[in-house]
Amino acid sequence: MTGYGKSVVAYKDKKINVEIKSLNSKALDLSVRIAPLYREKEMEIRQYIAKALTRGKVDFALWTEKDTIVDATPINAALVEDYYRQLKAISEKTGIPEPADWYNSLLHMPDVMTKTDTEVLSDEEWEVAKRAIRQATDNLIAFRKQEGAALEKKFNEKVDNIEKLLYSIEPYEKSRVPKIKDTIIKGLEQIPEVKYDKNRLEQELIYYIEKLDISEEKQRLSNHLKYFRETMAENQPNGKKLGFIAQEMGREINTTGSKSNQAEMQNIVVKMKDELEQIKEQVLNAL
Repeated sequence: MTGYGKSVVAYKDKKINVEIKSLNSKALDLSVRIAPLYREKEMEIRQYIAKALTRGKVDFALWTEKDTIVDATPINAALVEDYYRQLKAISEKTGIPEPADWYNSLLHMPDVMTKTDTEVLSDEEWEVAKRAIRQATDNLIAFRKQEGAALEKKFNEKVDNIEKLLYSIEPYEKSRVPKIKDTIIKGLEQIPEVKYDKNRLEQELIYYIEKLDISEEKQRLSNHLKYFRETMAENQPNGKKLGFIAQEMGREINTTGSKSNQAEMQNIVVKMKDELEQIKEQVLNAL
């Protein structure tokens, strides 16, 4: 969900700038900074971004820059002249000395320098601003898609590794049955006074081996790996779903580890856990 998008669109004597940043988040966490002229459109902007981006910690900024030098605030000459006449009359009547710097005194009088015109957002300018917002959002989505393609490649690599490791368990799984039987028989033979029923021993061995059987775990893990790939291939946001599948994969790997009574099998399980952990770390980046 990491992404960045920016757009600059010209409108008359100004540039409309839009910048959007996105980080990982379980839900949409939207923060906006909007120039005062566009504040009335904040709700519309929020709704558009929420629909377009779905999830992520998103920072949105919209501001303008003037292309030309801004006209200086006009001086109300008539008001300055009126203040001057009044102050001069008061000075002559009361004997209060005239100020040494008339200009400085007069320019600080009320309403002498007041910009009376108010900028209003026109429909034409708003359409241009919306175009800038769409372009910035599209740029962020394109950035996300690049990140997503890299993630998909990484996930496929890790899923393939887990699948290969899963198949590599098979030889050790088959060879451990005779090893278990030989170990038990040798142990019994070392106790001369103990006599055992071979049929009963076979029954106990079957029961013991069934408890260590990982066929179901292997089948379920294989299904989860397949489902993970299918979910990635779907053309829609599936980050949360992939996270749930990864959790299920972890359960099967852990159960396989608890039933692995050979060092070689346990080493393979550790490697599978390492590959899965890398998937879990990166799945938070998936939308």
